Amino acid sequence: MSIDVANESGVTTVDEERLSRLARFVLDAMRVHPLAELSVVLVDEGPMADLHVRWMDEPGPTDVLSFPMDELRPGGPGRTSEPGVLGDVIICPQVAERQAEKAGHTTEAEIDLLCTHGILHLLGYDHAEPDEHKEMFGLQGEILAAWRESGSSHAAEGNETA
Repeated sequence: MSIDVANESGVTTVDEERLSRLARFVLDAMRVHPLAELSVVLVDEGPMADLHVRWMDEPGPTDVLSFPMDELRPGGPGRTSEPGVLGDVIICPQVAERQAEKAGHTTEAEIDLLCTHGILHLLGYDHAEPDEHKEMFGLQGEILAAWRESGSSHAAEGNETA
C-alpha cells in the first residue's frame, strides 16, 4: 500500500509517521487492496479556505476535505477491493486544534478522527442522510476504538533508545 503523508501546514507537532500508520490501519480495516494509493496532505488555513470555496462553495477553512480518484470501495468479507488510486485527504491542523479544544480531547485525536473520516469519504461513505450518518459515524467510531486498542497509535514510542 502506498500512503504518502505531506505536511505543508507548517505545524511541526503532527507526527507524519503515526498518521501514515493510522491510514494503513483504516485501509486494512476496510479491506482496501494492498496496491491502493492514498495521499494525506496537511495544509494551513489559507489553502484550506481556498479549497473549501472552490470545491464546496463555502467560505473559510474547514477541517477535512476528500478528493476521490478511482472511486474504490471497501472489500467485502474475505476479499479486498480493487487496486487503484484512492485519492487525497486534506486536513487543516489549525482547525483540528480548535475543534479538539471544544471536544475536550487532544489535537492528535482530532486529526486521527479527521483522517479516518476523510478516508471513509474516499471509500464512498457519506453522512447527508440520517441512515448514512449513523453508518459512517458508527464505522468511524469502531475503527478509531480498534486503532487505540491495537496499540498501533503508540508503536514508535520507546523505540528511540540506543
